[in-house]
Amino acid sequence: MKVFEISILVFLMQDIQSHDTFSKIGGFIDSGMAKEPELLKLHQKNTYKNYCFCSFYPIAGDKMYRKGNTFTIRMRTVDPKLAKFFNDQLVNHYNISMKGLTSNIRALPRRHIEKIYSITPSIMKTDNGYWRNNLSISDFERRLKDNLIKKYNRLMNTAIDENFQLYTLIEFKNKKPVTIGYKGRKLLGDKLDLHISDNKMAQELAYLSLGTGLMEINARGAGYVNAKFL
Repeated sequence: MKVFEISILVFLMQDIQSHDTFSKIGGFIDSGMAKEPELLKLHQKNTYKNYCFCSFYPIAGDKMYRKGNTFTIRMRTVDPKLAKFFNDQLVNHYNISMKGLTSNIRALPRRHIEKIYSITPSIMKTDNGYWRNNLSISDFERRLKDNLIKKYNRLMNTAIDENFQLYTLIEFKNKKPVTIGYKGRKLLGDKLDLHISDNKMAQELAYLSLGTGLMEINARGAGYVNAKFL
């Protein structure tokens, strides 16, 4: 398993407010993938997409990303074919919002991970909205771990022993829920720090999370994390 990071420099063809960045970037990626029949099927299928992305860099100080300027989108995936598509094809793509200019790709190093921490909010969906109104902390932690295990099992075509400790400490960095735009509405999520255990499987799943994101709606910008290495 390798995690690939693709950095695409884009030129904005319209102003984009900060609360619309995820939907605009997601639309740019979707419209590019729609040109490839196999990737269009992946986009339309209810399955793990095995990629994630974060918002524009550098961050706009006035919460407005203005047309005529360039920004970088960082995307990650554990799918080598998808990584190649993003790097080779998406860079030549454009839609009403933005146009790809240049791209570069690298494989993230495999080093011992001390912790992973949220860059974009992690979303856990329930039938009744935000998880804190419906689930206990124990339920939240169980579902967080189960989500990564399912992603790993599907990717590696295996069924791992689930009896291991994923992390030694979980920290919620937000006092109030953090929002992310999705299909014209706002979803509530959290910024997390997970201090990763030393065992092999915990390290594998932590590395996986860098390429797939934590929890759900990763292909819409949620759950993008970075790592602190020892």
